[in-house]
Amino acid sequence: MIPHKTIEDLINKHSSLENDLSSGKIDKKLFAEKSKEYSDLNDILEIAKKYISFEKDKAELEKILQDQNNDQEFKMMAESELKDLIIDNNLNEKKLKLFLLPKDEADKKNAIIEIRAGTGGLEASLFAADLFKMYEKISHNKKWSLELISISRSEAGGLKEVIASIKGTNIYSTLKYESGVHRVQRVPDTETQGRVHTSAATVAVLPEAEEVDLKINESDLRIDVFRAGGPGGQSVNTTDSAVRITHIPSGLSVSQQDEKSQHKNKAKGMKILRARLYELERSRIDQERSKDRKSKIGTGDRSERIRTYNFPQGRVTDHRINLTIHKLNEFLEGEAFDEVIESLTLRAQEESLSTL
Repeated sequence: MIPHKTIEDLINKHSSLENDLSSGKIDKKLFAEKSKEYSDLNDILEIAKKYISFEKDKAELEKILQDQNNDQEFKMMAESELKDLIIDNNLNEKKLKLFLLPKDEADKKNAIIEIRAGTGGLEASLFAADLFKMYEKISHNKKWSLELISISRSEAGGLKEVIASIKGTNIYSTLKYESGVHRVQRVPDTETQGRVHTSAATVAVLPEAEEVDLKINESDLRIDVFRAGGPGGQSVNTTDSAVRITHIPSGLSVSQQDEKSQHKNKAKGMKILRARLYELERSRIDQERSKDRKSKIGTGDRSERIRTYNFPQGRVTDHRINLTIHKLNEFLEGEAFDEVIESLTLRAQEESLSTL
């Protein structure tokens, strides 16, 4: 049971914000933040009020049932209403608990997605390309903006590695469950015996960190410049425009050479480095807070096999929640993606609630 004081604080906070926003005296910088907080509270306000009045409403119905002067039909109506009231209250309590769960500030952030071919040679790189196309289609369907940061191609249209930035609304909260090993089972085009091969690609989704999120001292960075190279090592640039940035305290290193401008390569490299350092710190704090947590959902463990794409059977299986959908083509087109993400989000919420 949630303490009434906690729920009353939510209701009072809503009233306070309503007064502040209507006063016209709020600083412009705070207005958007307070408006968002007010909107969030507005969604839960009626549920909060019903939860507060539950005991009073329940007592009144129980009084009707205990009153010997009331006829049987009236009592039956009261009994039915009491059952509905208890069911609604249990549901309202769950919604309020979800609302009161600690918010992950990273959920609202844009994301950097990194896809790399894993085991399986050429077939793995082709699968990495398929995954990237899938995220491109998801971004298009959701009207997100996807910007390519770095790409390394293999033969036959495959990808050894691709890094992209995705911007929009609540990007990280949607894509954070994608981090891990994605496995594919299919017959490669080069397979003459018709045998099914298993290959893999890794996906890492990082919240894009702003400068205000993470202070990086210039003295902690070593920046090396070198000449960009193309396939086979041939020179594709006559100036030293490629940049390697090393964060000395953590040992993290990022190389960027896709742009002809050294300045642009440095800016892109810093974006990747900042995201990786931010995620490193988030992971450290998360491990300290939840050393006993057994769940793998949303942990972003890149070594964990999270999903299998089986082409012969036309199915996608998410191993974290034992969910299988027979909509492989739709999933790769980005059309059945939300179905799996919603199930993952619900399970993660249930696990968080169980720890309260």
